[in-house]
Amino acid sequence: MIYFDNAATSYPKPKRVGQAMLYFLEKIGASPGRSGHRLSIESGRILYQTRESLAELFSVNDPLRIIFTLNITEALNLTLKGLLRPGDQVITSSMEHNSVMRPLRELEKKGIEIKVVSCSPQGDLDPFDIEKSIKKNTALIVLNHASNVIGSILPISQVGKIARKYDILFLVDAAQSAGCYPLDIKRDNIDLLAFTGHKALFGPPGTGGLVVGERVDIKKLNPLKVGGTGSRSELEEQPDFLPDIYESGTPNTVGLSGLNEGVRFVLEEGIDKIRQHEKELITCLIKGLKEVPEVTLYGGDYQKERVAVVSFNIKDKWPSDVGLRLDEEYGIMCRVGLHCSPAAHKTIGTFPIGTVRFSMSYFNNFEEVDKAILAIKNIAKGK
Repeated sequence: MIYFDNAATSYPKPKRVGQAMLYFLEKIGASPGRSGHRLSIESGRILYQTRESLAELFSVNDPLRIIFTLNITEALNLTLKGLLRPGDQVITSSMEHNSVMRPLRELEKKGIEIKVVSCSPQGDLDPFDIEKSIKKNTALIVLNHASNVIGSILPISQVGKIARKYDILFLVDAAQSAGCYPLDIKRDNIDLLAFTGHKALFGPPGTGGLVVGERVDIKKLNPLKVGGTGSRSELEEQPDFLPDIYESGTPNTVGLSGLNEGVRFVLEEGIDKIRQHEKELITCLIKGLKEVPEVTLYGGDYQKERVAVVSFNIKDKWPSDVGLRLDEEYGIMCRVGLHCSPAAHKTIGTFPIGTVRFSMSYFNNFEEVDKAILAIKNIAKGK
């Protein structure tokens, strides 16, 4: 089996991830912050260690500014619905995932103004186009760091500088970059960083979060849900401090224990080493696919800065048919279709059919890439 669907969920995980989760279930099991006994204290320690690991990865000074959510979709909903008010303008790009666009379209019905800045068919964004779109009522700029369709990188650092210049908050969707591409909230001028745990951070599903930067006034960022936190239990009002204000309900400590080990793995291996390996894999793949006349590649060539995501189509063949053959005949797991990003596919010219997407991780190798290229050649030739 060859697993090329890491942009959806990474597989396999480092063994230590599952081992940590099993240890929690068998040896700890208690809720953090709810009781004073040793198991509850140990559970709370695991949560804080996970915040510390993420803070180290993203260059966050205070680990308590890292909020845990069910996934990045919840983190994005929390930010967009908690921050924007009727009459506000939000600026985004034409390469965004539905986890951004669907909340925005819902908010649009409530009086939020949306400005979608067009990217090129290669997924490139001119920061000046963002600056030209700023108005007096602009409250937020939200961009993905890396496209889940073609792997293109948006210029978040430059856009972040523009946001600072106009005193506008900047939200980055790091679903495809956290863990495999350098991210620094200070260097990149990021105010709010949404991340998921189950992709390049090698955590399990059901983990994600939001980094709340120091420029964010939490009095103006309403929680998505309220309830028990284990703190200020004498009050019926929600706590007003981080992280508790945004973390109601018993957390997924077993999942977060696995996420901590995934992040520690990334830190120990090193982002640069992970990035280099994935870059070499994607370069090899793109070079091989470019040699197949029937293949159309999207998003520029291998020399372009990108994450390890490639989209393509084969002449006169439906993406769904190609994906089925890859699975059944060659044991290659990938994703086909629109990838929950219709706006991106409209931008690159593949809507409504979509594409075949290969997405690789640190655990893939060159032998797998060679086999995938051969499979595509065979399918393209009608074999």
